[in-house]
Amino acid sequence: MSTHTRRDRGHPADGNGPFAARVDQDVSRCEVRVVVIGAGQAGLSAAYHLGRFGLRPFEDLVVLDRNARPGGAWQHRWDTLTMHDVHGIANLPGVAVPGADDTARANLAIPEYFTDYETRMALPVLRPVGVTAVRDLDGTRLAVDTDAGTWSTSAVVNATGTWDRPFIPWYPGADLFQGRQLHTADYRGPAGFAGQHVVVVGGGHSAVQLLAELSTYATTTWVTRRPPLWRTGEEFGPEQGRAAVALVAERVKAGLPPQSVVSVTGLHLREQERAAAARGVYEREPMFAALTPDGVRWADGRTVRADAILWATGFRPDVAHLAPLHLREHSGGIRLDGTRAVRDPRVHLVGYGPSASTIGANRAGRAAAREIRDLLLAPVTG
Repeated sequence: MSTHTRRDRGHPADGNGPFAARVDQDVSRCEVRVVVIGAGQAGLSAAYHLGRFGLRPFEDLVVLDRNARPGGAWQHRWDTLTMHDVHGIANLPGVAVPGADDTARANLAIPEYFTDYETRMALPVLRPVGVTAVRDLDGTRLAVDTDAGTWSTSAVVNATGTWDRPFIPWYPGADLFQGRQLHTADYRGPAGFAGQHVVVVGGGHSAVQLLAELSTYATTTWVTRRPPLWRTGEEFGPEQGRAAVALVAERVKAGLPPQSVVSVTGLHLREQERAAAARGVYEREPMFAALTPDGVRWADGRTVRADAILWATGFRPDVAHLAPLHLREHSGGIRLDGTRAVRDPRVHLVGYGPSASTIGANRAGRAAAREIRDLLLAPVTG
């Protein structure tokens, strides 16, 4: 087991974090009671609440994060995504999101918030540590294998999200296309597409947002499998939102692969996208049948030339490291009871399925902490 050190965090700003009194623990231990995998919104929320229940940093609890810096997936988003464009950031438990200028880059402002939160709450995060597998040791404890060694633990909170599992569907001719193909995970901004024609594939909010941005630099064609379902704010309120999340939760409870909430909620145009709508940017084409060397072709023979294809086709849960535990159902998903994996209640998934939103991730982190407290039975004392 490699010996790890954390950078000097200093002391919490307000001294009220769950780990505030114990920030100088030795972190070379390889046996803990709980391992949290991932330090995004869900992982930080789970770690906070586990600390509130008495788990000691680095002795009882460790958070393993593959990124070199705090910020979760937010640090990897494109440079032109501003705080005005973000659909909403939920407060991490105990610390409100600070006010930010609408023009501030989201991939800087939100990681700054996460950095401050980790420091203020003295959360036991080790990075960069990449988890390669989680496996059973003896029917009681789990082994968490990483590129820095192996931890032994009684419970795992998996908070790895989806960012590292971009999904690009295969279509005939994909290997023949001579232009540029990229996923939204690889997108950095519209300037590099100036004067080009871009085919944007996907029916979610990211596609709508990127079409508005790209269309000020390039010409675009929007392609989706289904006609978009447009809604206004009046048509879709909190009650409808809860119902949509409940439908996704039912899929997860049944062991089916998670489904995007957007597939249930539909799409709406924000103020900054209405100008694009007026330009006809959101005139949608059905899914093409194949890629050609210089564009795409539909089944009826129509073609469109393209310099680039941007796949805004979503992500899949990043859970391959859990494969040794055989958690998947025959239907392809991981069935959950609350946050617990039905096939192994030592494993809790947060930021998965209905808890993939920032608000849902916070709630799931708290719920997982409660369930793990019950799993461990006896409370931990400092």
